[in-house]
Amino acid sequence: MKKLFTKKTLVPLSFILPNFIGFAVFTLIPIIFSFILSVSKWNIGPGTLEFVGLDNFRQMIKDDTFFISLKNTIYYTVGVVPATVILSLLLAMVMNMKLKGRTFFRSVIFFPYVASLVAIAVVWNALFHPETGPVNQILMSIGITEPPRWAASITWAMPTLILLSIWKNVGYYTIVYLAALQGVPKSLYEAARIDGANAFQRFIKITWPMVTPTTFFVTIMLTMYTFKVFDLMMLTTQGGPGRATNVLVYHIYNQAFISMNFGYASALSVVLFVIVLVVTLTQFRTEKKFTEYL
Repeated sequence: MKKLFTKKTLVPLSFILPNFIGFAVFTLIPIIFSFILSVSKWNIGPGTLEFVGLDNFRQMIKDDTFFISLKNTIYYTVGVVPATVILSLLLAMVMNMKLKGRTFFRSVIFFPYVASLVAIAVVWNALFHPETGPVNQILMSIGITEPPRWAASITWAMPTLILLSIWKNVGYYTIVYLAALQGVPKSLYEAARIDGANAFQRFIKITWPMVTPTTFFVTIMLTMYTFKVFDLMMLTTQGGPGRATNVLVYHIYNQAFISMNFGYASALSVVLFVIVLVVTLTQFRTEKKFTEYL
């Protein structure tokens, strides 16, 4: 019996062990070490780890780039999340209709999500080039003599990246919404039509309540993505012009790998972790209350 119990225990453990080792080495241990570094000063080397208490967190109060990066991150999140949610739901509703070639259009919408971000960044920069880009050429051809300089402008750089993010991510969340819409019983819509409900009433009374769990899932995933965005800024603007697109993760990268200030970068990472945790928990509580209300 003991041998059988051991065998039954070891076999499933052997399946999860490789994944657990990878998680421990590449995720769990770095997270724990980041919390240690957040209260330390470290210059990469044996014997250089020095405990400094809350000095790294006090440094944030004097760091104007931190507050600019936080403001830019919030700006980016507010610009990307609601627009992506609304556009994804609208596109999913259209793709859920019986239209000719809808499979082709679904593929077209989803393509930007699976395309290489490097290629997309290069093409996007070429399209929105302030001097030779076709977007500004079109705007000038219709009478706009001074079109925006897009990513080269402090004012327009962040809106440009917001548009790029929406365009790239909307296809994936359209598919997510489409799956949710196809799970709504058609009998509900038929009954509503018999009762005389118009399209807007059917959306408010049937579609929206049925896709609410999906909406909260999409909102949470997008929020975490926008607070952790880095690659987009790295490939397009490098946080510029000036500090117009310098988000929190890009600031952490600069402090860790450019300034080699790993302790302060870890403290920034802890603050980012707390912000994302608070936002996520708030969203979960809001979902629970909203579901109870429905």
